Amino acid sequence: MALAVALGAFGAHGLRGMLEPAMLAAWHTGVQYHVYHALGLLALGALHTRLHAGGAGLAGLLMLAGVALFCGSLYLMALTGMRGLGAVTPFGGAAFIIAWLIFAWGALKGPAHP
Repeated sequence: MALAVALGAFGAHGLRGMLEPAMLAAWHTGVQYHVYHALGLLALGALHTRLHAGGAGLAGLLMLAGVALFCGSLYLMALTGMRGLGAVTPFGGAAFIIAWLIFAWGALKGPAHP
């Protein structure tokens, strides 16, 4: 979460005026999803004992992968101008979607009984 906040501040103050509006918007989209999924990771950590076995760990790994792929590709695209990096972004988005589906499934199934 701290990294998301720092990157958001950097985008708002350090990159404004340096990037074209579309690239600055891509940066801010990356930050926005970074924050959402940092909160998701916190929720997973808080609720892991109430989720079905393995669900929290897998969902957490997928959220981390999503941050790296989705947010990371947007950050790099904004900084480098290499729009081809946008081809990586959907893989991160898919990781986010699957992570949230696993999270929901784990919450619905409840804790595994020993």
